[in-house]
Amino acid sequence: MEEDADDFVSTGKVADAENSTAKLFPQSVNSKFEIYSYRNAAAILKGSFEDQFFELVQVLEKFEISKTMIRTPGGSKGPIASYVDTLFSDEWQETRISADLHVKLIHAKQKNRVLSEYTRDGYLDGHRIDFVKGKVALDLEWNSKDQTYDRDLYAFSAFYEAGAIDVGVILTRGSSLDNTFFRSLGKVLKKDGTEGSDDVYRKFGASTTWMGKLLYRLDAGRNGGCPVLAIGIKPECVSDT
Repeated sequence: MEEDADDFVSTGKVADAENSTAKLFPQSVNSKFEIYSYRNAAAILKGSFEDQFFELVQVLEKFEISKTMIRTPGGSKGPIASYVDTLFSDEWQETRISADLHVKLIHAKQKNRVLSEYTRDGYLDGHRIDFVKGKVALDLEWNSKDQTYDRDLYAFSAFYEAGAIDVGVILTRGSSLDNTFFRSLGKVLKKDGTEGSDDVYRKFGASTTWMGKLLYRLDAGRNGGCPVLAIGIKPECVSDT
């Protein structure tokens, strides 16, 4: 990715050891994706949520997007997001969290004596995650503004602190899907499938969602205590059609 001179991009400096993470996934997945695990997310996912881990591996093994999909305009939900929707079973549901906070102030020495109590309605509200099954959450970020990662990680943290999830996964563009790759795709396609006048690479700037921008935030701890698995899509996932 082309970066401004003052734009720092992280490479996962506080992620779990690369070798230990890679051992948890088959080569069929490691060859197609960059994988970074934070707070033992990969080990937790495989060790405590075997069904979700197995499903995720199956999805990643068959994951394949086309150059045509990349060149096609997105809109509210582009072809890649729509395609990912088809890969997960109906057990993975888009989920919003809502919670009230019931507060009690109790006498320090008389534990049964409640001094006052109140409820804060809507203490948690509005945080959404694309896919949730049990205590595993997954978000897809293909080509949004990079600040979208802050929203995703805040949502993971909110769900995690409430006990709703134990691990989060973000599927996004890997660092090797860079300007060199996107320049090779030529022009964007119009909605009718004919070639437009704009270059594809101009849609994928350095300030959009790609792995470098996500790792910077994970290294800074913006996921709070929530274990997060970051999976980056590589060119090996892209077919020529």
